[in-house]
Amino acid sequence: MKIRVLYEDHIKNGHKNYTTIEIPDGDYSIMLDIDYEQRLAEAKPEKKAEVKRCETVQEMFDLMNSKEYNCWRRETRYIDPNPKMKKLSGKRGYIQAEPDEESFNIMDYLCTTSDDETRSRDYECEEICDWIRSTLSKKPEWADAFIAVRINGISIREYARSIGADENNITQKLKRATKKLGKEYPNRQI
Repeated sequence: MKIRVLYEDHIKNGHKNYTTIEIPDGDYSIMLDIDYEQRLAEAKPEKKAEVKRCETVQEMFDLMNSKEYNCWRRETRYIDPNPKMKKLSGKRGYIQAEPDEESFNIMDYLCTTSDDETRSRDYECEEICDWIRSTLSKKPEWADAFIAVRINGISIREYARSIGADENNITQKLKRATKKLGKEYPNRQI
């Protein structure tokens, strides 16, 4: 007897490539019973009446094949194998290479930053945070709140919940910290 089996590795771009296996003829009632019991155990209580016993081994493998394919499809259905890059100008359409252009490189059209730029931004942020902490050294909770909310972009509610404080309390600390930093800003030395 020959049966067709679908392996996840053999699904290419949504096309099923079955492997044919030859198995010796015989009584497969035990295997079909075990399969039926497993599917019955996995079914929800309201769907148990819909579970039917397979009559042939191929029918059983067809059920497994469809389950395997559906799992594969669920994971890969939204992945575009050939994504198109949108224009950076904001106009409609996609970036396309001219057919005769061999030197087309998509990276020329993308906005990328170098590691040096990222590093310099990190250093600048550290300097600003250090200035805030030194300016508000007498009130470190003001500095922490200001850095978390104003610089790191955490919401007031989320920050208040994380430190176990009242939102109004955090709002008042932010107002006072902003006022104090505004006074000291012209005198700052970084």
